[in-house]
Amino acid sequence: MSHGPWPRRDARGTDRTLVHVQELHDAPLAPLTTFRLGGPATRLVTATTDAEVVAAVRAADGWGSPGGATPLLVIGGGSNLVIGDQGFEGTALRIATTGFHLDGTQLELAAGENWSDAVARTVEAGLAGIECLAGIPGSAGATPIQNVGAYGQEVCDTITEVVAYDRTRGETVTLSAAECAFTYRSSLFKHEPGRYVVLRVRFALEDAGGLSAPIKYPETARALGVEAGDRVPAATARETVLRLRAGKGMVLDPADHDTWSAGSFFHNPILTDEAYAAFLARVQDRLGPDTAPPAYPAGDGRTKTSAAWLIDKAGFTKGYGTGPARISTKHTLALTNRGEATTEDLLALAREVVAGVHAAFGVTLVNEPVTVGVSI
Repeated sequence: MSHGPWPRRDARGTDRTLVHVQELHDAPLAPLTTFRLGGPATRLVTATTDAEVVAAVRAADGWGSPGGATPLLVIGGGSNLVIGDQGFEGTALRIATTGFHLDGTQLELAAGENWSDAVARTVEAGLAGIECLAGIPGSAGATPIQNVGAYGQEVCDTITEVVAYDRTRGETVTLSAAECAFTYRSSLFKHEPGRYVVLRVRFALEDAGGLSAPIKYPETARALGVEAGDRVPAATARETVLRLRAGKGMVLDPADHDTWSAGSFFHNPILTDEAYAAFLARVQDRLGPDTAPPAYPAGDGRTKTSAAWLIDKAGFTKGYGTGPARISTKHTLALTNRGEATTEDLLALAREVVAGVHAAFGVTLVNEPVTVGVSI
């Protein structure tokens, strides 16, 4: 391990040492992921300030360096990563920046802030808008990339700006919510993978006198004993969501292998009218004419259905599997490491599930986690 100055060069190639970073070589990456899987990185750099993040990215991209660029893997909370057993040949950058700034209802989070902790602090401040996103593992900087959402809320509902380093332009930029191009579990950052490194995320929350935002999700409303659209104390909404998530193994617990996962492993499929009609016919042929799969309007003549339902009805029930990688005993949408798995064990299970769901219902599931050096 070394603690040393990270060199930066100006337009003339002059060395300008600005920051210090922590650097490890042949560094294990598995402990940095919630799956606890994956081989080592050639080099692991931990950055604790925005300046360190930018300097590390610029160094990896070869700005002012005669050695040229090297591959870069950015790691936040590691809750959405599947890293190959062979590891990563290049620089892994762990973003460990901190910063929680609340000004009235305006919130700014550094990318490295723990997301679940940040949600708790906003609820303690009596603000609404992200309370139903409690318990989601990972860092704040990852939330706009996938437009993280759960229990009727998405971060795009409250994000106003994202500050990011643009690797193409070689400068820090501030993107409005509109420029982030948020859609279901996607954004500009996913459309242009690798271009942006998120530094800070800004939100506009709501002061509703300590109450939550209107409850949208049916399961949450049932658990709270209220109607959709009602408000409850924000702290009650957060506690209820945490209880629901924990019941599905979706709140991190080192002693519980059901949480050695990436949460939901597959996206909920969104189908065109034509595709949904074909899917419904397959469902009724397989499960009976009175069977109605979960269906939610997704706009533009499309329908969203449930990946968890598909997996279960295709025969992959809770706890499925006999090896070291299995479906969670609490939720069919989570694939888990039972303690001794390899990434290849996990991928074999994922491929089995994808093939089985397609054979049963003609729908191809798409993985949510980012894969590094491997594919499903």
